Amino acid sequence: MGGSGRRTYLAIALGGLCWLGWLAPVLAIPHQETPEEWVELGRRVHGGFGSYITLGIRIGLDARERLNAEPRELAVTYYSGAIAPCPCVVDGIMIATVATPGQGSLQVADRPSPPNTFGVAEIRHRGTGATVRYVIPASAKPLLDEWNATLNAAGRYDAVMGEPAERLFVVE
Repeated sequence: MGGSGRRTYLAIALGGLCWLGWLAPVLAIPHQETPEEWVELGRRVHGGFGSYITLGIRIGLDARERLNAEPRELAVTYYSGAIAPCPCVVDGIMIATVATPGQGSLQVADRPSPPNTFGVAEIRHRGTGATVRYVIPASAKPLLDEWNATLNAAGRYDAVMGEPAERLFVVE
C-alpha cells in the first residue's frame, strides 16, 4: 500500500473510532467513573467531598457488584447512627447506585441504626428482591474523621477505597 493508501486507511480508521466514541453514550457502553469524577460528582451532589461520601460510594459500588445490578435497579434504606454527625454516607450510596428519593428508591429512616454503629444501609435489588445489609461500626468513625482532617478530597477517596473493607463495614 502506497503512502496515499495508508493515509486514506488511517483516516477511515480514525473516523470510525471518532464515530464509535460519539455513539458510545447512545449504546450505553459502560463507563466507570474515575476517582476525579467521583470527587466532582460528590461535591456537586453533597456540597463537599469527605470520607463519609467516599464510604457511601464504596458501599454502593459493592452492592451493585454483589447484587449484579445496573444503576436504578436498587432500593436503599439508610439508618444513621447516633454518633454520625449527618447521614452523609447515603449521598455517596445515592450517586453510586443512582437510587434517589424522587424515584422512591432511596430513603433515610426516621429511626437510628443500632447502638455501636455509625450507620446501616439496607440495599435491595428491585427486580430480584435480593438484599444486602451493610453495617458501619462505630469504630470506623475515628478513622473517617482523621482522613477528613488530614487529607484533601483526592486523598480521602484513595484512603477509603484502599482501606480493608472489614475496617469500614460488615456485609450481612
